[in-house]
Amino acid sequence: YERIKYEDDCEHAVIALESNQLPDEKVIENIAEACHVEPANVVALVAPTASIVGSVQVSGRVVETAIFKLNELGYDTTNIICGSGCAPIAPVVKDSVKAMGSTNDSVIYHGSVVLTTRGMDEERFKNVPSSTSRDYGRPFYNTFKDANYDFFKIDPNVFAPAEITVNDLDTGKTYHTGRLNGEVLLQSYGIGTL
Repeated sequence: YERIKYEDDCEHAVIALESNQLPDEKVIENIAEACHVEPANVVALVAPTASIVGSVQVSGRVVETAIFKLNELGYDTTNIICGSGCAPIAPVVKDSVKAMGSTNDSVIYHGSVVLTTRGMDEERFKNVPSSTSRDYGRPFYNTFKDANYDFFKIDPNVFAPAEITVNDLDTGKTYHTGRLNGEVLLQSYGIGTL
C-alpha cells in the first residue's frame, strides 16, 4: 500500500485466508499489529482451497495477478486506471494440493485481464502472460510435485493471467498479448472430451 500511496484509518480489520485451519492467536496478533488495530477487532474469513469458496476466491484474484506481475516487472502500477478480468471457477476436488493446482490453472491457462492505463510500457506488458514462464505448459500440480512441493523452486512468472488486453489512454490504442489454453486447463481439471 505504500507504493500506491493508499492508507486506511479504521478500528477493525477483515482478512480472507486460504487455509485448511483457523489462524491461531499469534497469527491474529500479527495481523492486528500490521493493521494497527486491536486483536479483538480482527475478523478472519477462512476457506480451504478444496471448496467452492476456495475455487471462487482464486479465480477472483485474476486482476491482482496481472497487477502484481506488472509491479514485479517495474511498471508504475499507479498508472492503472481500472481493471477487469475473468477466469473459470475450478471444479472442487477433495485433495487440497490438487485443488491448489487446478485453481491456479484457472488463472494461468484461462485467466483474461483488461486494464485501462496511462503510460503503456510495451516491453513490460509483453512479459505479463503466464506463457512467459519456463514452467508454463502443463498442469500446475505436476510442476509443484516435481518441485518437491516447494514454491521457491517454481518460476514465479507462471503466477499470472493467460492473456492481457491494455487500453492506453495516452494514445487511445489497445494492445493484446498472451493466449488462452483450454487443453491444459481441461487436463488440470481432469475433464475428458466426448
